[in-house]
Amino acid sequence: MSVNPMTAKEVATKVVNKESFFLLDVRNEDAFQDWKVEGENIQYLNVPYFDLLDGVGEILPKLPQDQEVLVVCAKEGSSIMVAEMLSEEGKTVAYLKGGMKAWSEHLEPVKVGDLKDGGELFQFVRIGKGCLSYMVVSNGEAALIDATRMTGVYTDFAQEIGAIITHVFDTHLHADHISGGRKIAEATNATYWLPPKDAQEVTFRYQPLEEGQDVTIGNTTITIQPLYSPGHTIGSTSFIIDESYLLSGDILFIDSIGRPDLAGLAEDWVGDLRETLYTRYKELSDELIVLPAHFMIMEELNDDGSVSEKLGTLFAKNHGLNIEDEAAFREMVTGNLPPQPNAYQEIREMNMGKISPDEEKQREMEIGPNRCAVR
Repeated sequence: MSVNPMTAKEVATKVVNKESFFLLDVRNEDAFQDWKVEGENIQYLNVPYFDLLDGVGEILPKLPQDQEVLVVCAKEGSSIMVAEMLSEEGKTVAYLKGGMKAWSEHLEPVKVGDLKDGGELFQFVRIGKGCLSYMVVSNGEAALIDATRMTGVYTDFAQEIGAIITHVFDTHLHADHISGGRKIAEATNATYWLPPKDAQEVTFRYQPLEEGQDVTIGNTTITIQPLYSPGHTIGSTSFIIDESYLLSGDILFIDSIGRPDLAGLAEDWVGDLRETLYTRYKELSDELIVLPAHFMIMEELNDDGSVSEKLGTLFAKNHGLNIEDEAAFREMVTGNLPPQPNAYQEIREMNMGKISPDEEKQREMEIGPNRCAVR
C-alpha cells in the first residue's frame, strides 16, 4: 500500500471542518505534550520514533482498523519511515508533509468582513501557532497588521487580488513570533509603522505609530485609527478599522487576556493592562467586532476558521474582563502566567533588528505554541 503525503493546508481543513481522524505523533513525549496538532475530533497516540525502530507490531492493536492514520513528527523524516512500516502492515496511512515545522508556518486567509466603498478585511490564520494577522484592502491598496515572517503569503495574496501594499503595522514589539512587517515594507516600499514606546532599541527606521494618527487606505473613507492600549507591552496599540472592527493585538483575546511580563515588568504593567481593558476598552462600542492577534484554544475558531467576537459579548463572558477587585485582578494575572515563549528574548532582539539569524534558525526559534495569554 502507498503512503500519502498530507499538506498542512489539508490537515488545517480537516481541523476547521471538525473532521474525525487518528493522529500518531512520533516525537518525544515532552514535545508532544507541549505542542501538537489540535482539533475537536482527533484521536491521539504518542509513541516516540526510537521506540518503533524495531517495528510497529506492538502499536498495531492501538490503531483504528478502518480509518486512515496520520503520522506526525518534527520535520517529516521520521514520520515517513513509520508510515512506510505501517503501510507494509496493511494500514491506510499518511504523513504530515514538512512535519510540525510546516504546521507552524501554514497561513490560511479568511475574509472576515466587507468595508465601506467595496473594501474588504482579511484575517490570516496561523492555525498551528495560534497567530492572527490582517490585511485591509480598499481601492487597490492594502495595509497589513501583525504580519508573520512568512512574507510571501501576504505579497502573493495582495498580488492575486490586485492590491498594492502601502502600509504595514505592528501593534507592538512581538516576543512570541518573528515579525515580517519590516521585510514586507522594504520589499513593497510601504510605510512601516511601529509604536515608538516599543521601538526605543530598534536599529532601523520606522514611522512612529501613535494615537491620533489615523491612516486612510486607498483614498477612501476607510480609516485605521490607532488606540494606545498598553499592558502587554508599554507601547501596545490597538486599531479601530472602519468604525466597525477592533484589532486588539495581544491585549484582549476571545477566551483570555494578554500577559504583561515578556519584558520582565509584570508588576509594573499589570496596572496598564487593567486600565486598557477596564477603562479604555469599556468606553468603546459593544458592537465592535474584536479581532485579536492570537487564539489559544481551538474552540475560539468560528465555523469558517476565523476568530472574532463582539466586544460586548467578551465583556459578558471573558473572565479576565469581569474581576471587579483590582487586587484580585493583579493576583489572577501575575499568578497565572504561562511559561515564557520559546526563544522569546532572541525573537525580541530580531524584531529590534539586533540579530539576523538564518531561515532555519528562525524556524527553530518559533517552534512551539504561542504563550501570550493569561487564562
